[in-house]
Amino acid sequence: MEGVIDVVTRDLLSADGALDWTVTEFVRVVDTRLPARVFLRHCPELEHAECATSNGTPVHLQLLGSDPSALAANAVHAQALGARQVDLNFGCPAKTVNRHDGGASLLRDPERVHTVVRAVAEALAPLGITVTAKIRLGFDDKQVALACAEAAEAGGAAHLVVHARTRREGYRPPAHWEWIGRIRARLAIPVIANGDIWTLEDYWKARTLSGCTDVMLGRGMLADPWLAWRIKHWQRTGEHLPETPWSARAEVLTAYARRMRMHLPEKVVVSLLKQWLNQMRGRNAEAASRFTALRRRTELQAFVDGLAPTRHDDASPRREIPHNVEA
Repeated sequence: MEGVIDVVTRDLLSADGALDWTVTEFVRVVDTRLPARVFLRHCPELEHAECATSNGTPVHLQLLGSDPSALAANAVHAQALGARQVDLNFGCPAKTVNRHDGGASLLRDPERVHTVVRAVAEALAPLGITVTAKIRLGFDDKQVALACAEAAEAGGAAHLVVHARTRREGYRPPAHWEWIGRIRARLAIPVIANGDIWTLEDYWKARTLSGCTDVMLGRGMLADPWLAWRIKHWQRTGEHLPETPWSARAEVLTAYARRMRMHLPEKVVVSLLKQWLNQMRGRNAEAASRFTALRRRTELQAFVDGLAPTRHDDASPRREIPHNVEA
């Protein structure tokens, strides 16, 4: 989710209290200890005592790299700055990242996964926090997925998120949730299913085929900002909520624009809004219509005005924030 899940997005998407925790965009580690400003740029929540969003949702700091010593040193530094959980990224499929020996590229060799996780886990253990990891189903061969998962567990990962595709498969459907089930059956640590969870029905299929208790939401939360809440509502009541109205989607996008314009040039904010609206349009007809109408707009106010709900759009119903619901 590089370039997508910034601090404002995390805050907006967690505002209803339906997310158990969130993860930062990855902090790229090469061979040196990074200065504090790099961590704070990626995770301003470090300045809060609990390293959480404004409503108290925990934020996990994610590191990406391949040098065990450098990753361990930066994990310790992050903890000193306020990190309460460190996550390791072995799942990024980006060509640039993989070409520089990061993300999913390490999945070619399970021993490298083990070495990295172990180095970070051993460095953090005396400080009282754990390391977690995210992987894919191998780089180009699913047959190594189980070995990579076992390597992460043996290295000391407290839980493992598994995206249900190989790096070669990228984000092309389908997601192979049943393969996550093979991993879950062999590991003692919690395994969390990820990939192509766009709807409540997808959530149920992912849980059923993987056997996992929990799922991680990514692009699905951008497409439907109420997705986590509708899952929690269904868990609590068994009720299937109607489709998220455009007014609710527009409200989130407008709030994002209002907050981001204080920190970034307007053209950059427009570009980010288009990126978010592009995620919505594949799953919502009104979002697709707005994207078509606004795709050539470059002025921020005109773009925001173009998001405004029309009279025919249903008013956004209030969401009840669930409490004490197991996810």
